[in-house]
Amino acid sequence: MPLPNFFIVGAPKAGTDLLYYQFDRHPEIYMSPLKEPCYFSTEIRIHNFHPSLQQQVELAAASLRRYLDAGAETKRFGGIVSDLSDYENLFARAEHEKAIGEASVCYLWSETAAPSIAEMLPHARIIIVLMDPSERAFHQYLKSFSDGTVDHSFRRHAEIAMKNAHGRDSKISPFHPFLALGEYAQQVERYLKHFPMCQLSISLYEDTQTNYSQWFNGLLSFLGVDNRFAPPDVEVPSKPHLPRVDSLHQPFRLTMEKSLAEEINPKSLKEEQPYALPTLCPEDRAVLVAYYREDILRLQDLIQRDLSSWLR
Repeated sequence: MPLPNFFIVGAPKAGTDLLYYQFDRHPEIYMSPLKEPCYFSTEIRIHNFHPSLQQQVELAAASLRRYLDAGAETKRFGGIVSDLSDYENLFARAEHEKAIGEASVCYLWSETAAPSIAEMLPHARIIIVLMDPSERAFHQYLKSFSDGTVDHSFRRHAEIAMKNAHGRDSKISPFHPFLALGEYAQQVERYLKHFPMCQLSISLYEDTQTNYSQWFNGLLSFLGVDNRFAPPDVEVPSKPHLPRVDSLHQPFRLTMEKSLAEEINPKSLKEEQPYALPTLCPEDRAVLVAYYREDILRLQDLIQRDLSSWLR
């Protein structure tokens, strides 16, 4: 039974969804039909979700069970696979492909994923893409707001997350591990501990913005497949879609103290076409930069990359 020989492990919102769908088009790469199976991250299990999310998670689990029992023949975004036989079946149709992979962005944050992957698949290659943690948090918030998971301001969201950031009994919720997902230093250290450097590809989101094709082709070389394959244009279902809010004028402020729900007409939220996403305002960015500063400095020394732009 084939199993993955590479993993896209995160960070969330750093372009890994696009990478998954582009890799899936490559003739020498097989990607799990289920994105985010979370198998090696034992923190991502139904009982670890906040009580307010339990019903939603249980319904999703029932839907996933039907999908797996039907043979996982179509692409699906998101699921929690805890049984090894179910996980193996995700790769049952891999045949001639040189690279077999899956993408679960929780694996970077997870304390269990790196050692578990190394134990089962010690020769696996690991792809890590790191995004400015302040921007990463903001983009995750935009997605949650777009999905209707939260309806308060970004400042309020960050404040609640900071207050509960390191609670021992934290359950998975919109506020946890919201900030921890951007605390990269210890996360990268775990992979450096369990895998030789030659099996790790660690890049920055900025690298993808400078010359995407060159960066993408470098990853193909890293995986040992034909690197002449051009990154195709694909639709990524996980992008946030927000309506134009003319009443807020410019800039689009997500830092106001009252709920955005008071400013956005729910009907327009459904009818308006997506537009350019708002940006993180300087005041909120300053709060997050202060929160992440020490971790950024540790990471900078660890990966030997200039991260000064993350500190401004």
